[in-house]
Formats: sequence, structure tokens, C-alpha cells
Amino acid sequence: MAVEAGTQEEHVTGRVWTVRLDPYGRPSAGTVRLSCSRPACADQRLPNTAAGRKAAVGHVNTHLAHIRAGGGPRPGAWCGCRAADCAWHTPDPDTLPKRRTGARPSAGAVRCGGPVVLAVYADRAGRLWRIAETCARCAAATPDCRVLDTAPPPPRPTPAPAEAGQETTQKPGAERKPAGSTARGGAAAVFSDHSPSPVSPVADASSYAATGPAPVPRARATSPATTPGQAKRWGKIAQRTVPYDLQPDALRLELIELGDAFRAYQQRAEPDLALLAQLQERKARAFALWANATGNGSLRHEAKRAESAAQTTRDMHSNRVGRPVSDTMSEDEPVVERLLTRNQAAHARTVLDYVQAHAPHPDAEVRLAVLLLTLRAARTGTGNITGQDLTGWLPDDAEQVLERLIAAGWLRLPGTVTETLASQPEDPTAFTVPTLQPAQPHPFTFGKTTRSRISGWAQKAVGDRKIRKKKLGATTRLLALYTAAHTRPDGRLGHAEDGGLHLNKIAAFCALPPEKVAEHAALLVTADWLTEADTAQGMLHGQLAERALPLGGLL
Repeated sequence: MAVEAGTQEEHVTGRVWTVRLDPYGRPSAGTVRLSCSRPACADQRLPNTAAGRKAAVGHVNTHLAHIRAGGGPRPGAWCGCRAADCAWHTPDPDTLPKRRTGARPSAGAVRCGGPVVLAVYADRAGRLWRIAETCARCAAATPDCRVLDTAPPPPRPTPAPAEAGQETTQKPGAERKPAGSTARGGAAAVFSDHSPSPVSPVADASSYAATGPAPVPRARATSPATTPGQAKRWGKIAQRTVPYDLQPDALRLELIELGDAFRAYQQRAEPDLALLAQLQERKARAFALWANATGNGSLRHEAKRAESAAQTTRDMHSNRVGRPVSDTMSEDEPVVERLLTRNQAAHARTVLDYVQAHAPHPDAEVRLAVLLLTLRAARTGTGNITGQDLTGWLPDDAEQVLERLIAAGWLRLPGTVTETLASQPEDPTAFTVPTLQPAQPHPFTFGKTTRSRISGWAQKAVGDRKIRKKKLGATTRLLALYTAAHTRPDGRLGHAEDGGLHLNKIAAFCALPPEKVAEHAALLVTADWLTEADTAQGMLHGQLAERALPLGGLL
């Protein structure tokens, strides 16, 4: 045995090289940092994880080449795993106390043994590689660990001759190599964990190949053996092993089945967000029960993460198909591809409220122009516009509206209004909205992608083909925008608890008296924007037409 308790002061500590990949910079950039525990190795910055793993394997192979050139593992080294309190593997079940207290066993409670070996460990996530001089027993007990070479036994002292010049004799075969020993060329790489690993530890491990495997003990089991008839099914979920003795037994089986279900989902050719949301909900409930049964805080944290993931998945499903994930949802609900996600629709309603409060004039034509110009300049206070845009929004009033906005100081143009109306798509006019410039308190928090989506959504609603064909005015177009923004996934107007939209709020946004809302709603029915409209009891009740459902706001 190369390592024994009580003799550790006679040996040098086994060498350890640790190579890591860590995220670097902004998460969206995907950049990683490659670092090595050896001070002489400088950190490297790689553009993505794939390049980082390739560089990490090459770095590990470089160290292995130096180790091989230096003679391989040292026979007199003290086990590097033992120096780390044997934290790299689970302790031998025979040394565990009968009562599990959760504390790590002392170094003396872990039995090291066997020759010194050179072992390489690679975690299954492809983020950590470790080269170490350890004892054979620790190497066998470490999952995903490959033994590359075994140190020769230390030389035994030769007894001195009885007399000077007297030669010692030796019987044939009396001095033999230890069983299974190999030449300095090395031993064949052997995994102590026989399950396949998705990350190849070292590309050049074949350079250590020899005639046979190194004589290392077999990996010991991580759970006590059970007698026939008492064998229990085990499994893993979220990189955690489900304890074979977890109670109640129904919880243990649920965790095992969930792990199998998640692995089966990962093999699917196409994602199913409804199914994934249900799996995350089951995981949240199961981990909460597991945390209550064991008192483990990390399990409770994992349960909260699963609950949040389930909600996010439900929102993604709702944004894609236009209806929520629910066991009670009706089969005849429309399934449409939405132009806006739920969050983007909420930002669109914020813009509508801002325009209502900050338009320099209450006229519907001015408010419509302010809305569309605000959406183009929402992030930087500047944007581009063409004469075709303006005449499409306001066929007869574009020139007058621009002059009123300039006179009020709300809009700035580099030239005259006439030049702006004559600008073409290949040479648009740059305009400025001073109240939206970065020097001012900014009213919006969305990014450029959301701004573009909301601007396109408003453009589609205002420029709807049937609304243009009916030559409906600015007031009716504002009403079309407002109804689309305040629609449930099934196309009904307003929140379910309200059953519609308040006439006073509609009138305040569209700049018309409340009693005139019914007249303009009827115009939207004739334009096939709404299938029905009723203004009883101070509310506008109605349904968005099927062709307009992609513009719905997902209340």
C-alpha cells in the first residue's frame, strides 16, 4: 500500500492539476474562461463552450505529456484525494456511521490503499477536468475517473552482504514483478464508473495504452446491497440520486418516474411545452415533499425553481398558440400565432397610456400620429419616417398634424413639412422627439426587439386592409388599436371579471364622447374587425374577429 494512516509525513502530497471552464462576461455572449490550477498556466478566453471544451482537452493532454516525460506517477506520493479529505468520492459504506448525521467523515475514517496511480476525472457537464496522483482505492471510488498509469512499487532495501566482496545468490523466480505491474510505458485507461460519460476526459489517453489494465480495485457501490426480494428500484433526477430508503415509498417512485420522464422528453424530436409545464409542476410538488421529508434546504430551492420554470413554460405556450396551458381549456378555443407575446402586449398598453397622457393636443389625428411616432423613437428619441408612412396614417390631415406637433415643440424635423411628405423609402427623414431623448427621464423599459414588434403591431392595426378600404378615420383606427390591445386569448374584449371595456376609458383614449363609442364600434363590425359590439351598462362588450386575433393583446 502506497498510502497508510500514520505514515503520511513520510510522503510528498500527490500532485493535482485542475482545469475549469467558467462563464465569462455577459451570459448572452456565451464566452467562457479556461483556467488551470497551475500558476504558470495563464487564463484563456474562448468564444463559446464548444471551443472551450476543445481547448480544455488539449490543455489536459499537454500536462499529461509533461507528466509522462517526467516519469509518470511517483511511487512515494501521498494520495491527493486523501489530502482533500476524500471529497472527490463517497466514503466506503463499511466506514460510515450507523446514524447519518450529514457531516463529512474524518480523513482517518476513509481507507486508502493500493499503488499510486495517475487518474483523470471529467465531470459529465464538461466544465471540470482533474489530473491527480491518488491511491488506487480512491481512484476506483471516484465516478467518471480514468486510471492512466500505475506507479511501480518503491524499491525494497537489499540486505548487505555478510562479508566484503561476498556475492548474494538468488533462486530463480525468487524476485518477481508484482502481479499486474506494467512497464514505464503505462497502463490501459480504465474507468472506475462503468456507465458511459458524454464528455471524453482526454483525447490523448490512448498514448498511455499498454498490454493490460492497471491493477486497481473495483468501484464500490454507493448504496448498501439488499437481499433478494428486498431490491428496490433506484433512479436519478436533476443530477440527484433518489435514496433507496426514502420514505414514503410513493414519493420515491414519483421522483424516479419523473427522472425517467424528463430524460424521455429530452429525446423528443419536437418540443411540447404543455407536457414540459406539467412535468415541471410535478417536479415542484415532488421536490417540496422531498425537502419536507429530509429537511434539505437545497431541495426546497429546487422546488421553487421548478415552479418558476413551469410558469415560464406556460407563458411560452400561451404566447405561441394563443391559449393557456390548463386542464379545463376548451377545445374550440382558437389556436393562432400571436404577433406579440404577453409581455410585449403589456408594454404596448403602457405606450397607449403614455400617449394618452402626453399628446400635445387631444384631437384623434394628433394622438394617432403621436402614437406611431413615439413607437419609432421610443428608445433613443429619434427615428425615420417617409411621406408614404404619413399619408397612410393620415390620408388628408398629415401636413396639418405635423405643423401642429412642430409648433407645440413635441416634434423636430431637419427640413420643412413639405420635404418630409416628399421623402421616399430610400431616403427617409430623420425626426426627433425631445421628450424621449436619453437625457430625459425615460418612460419605457423595453428593448429594441420589443420596440420593433410593438411598432409593427400598431402599423398593422392602423393600416388594416379592410379598415383602409372602408376609409375609416383616425378615431375609428384608435378604437381598433385599443380593442386589439385589451383582448383576452379567446378574442373577448376586456378582463374576464369586467366582461368588457369601460366606455369612459375608451372615450378618453380615442378623444370622443362616450356616447359616440357605439357608432365607431359598429364601423369596426362592418370592417370585420369585431364580430359583435354592445355598449350596454357603460361597457363595450364584443369579440375580436378571427382575422384580427393575431393582433390580440393576451390579457
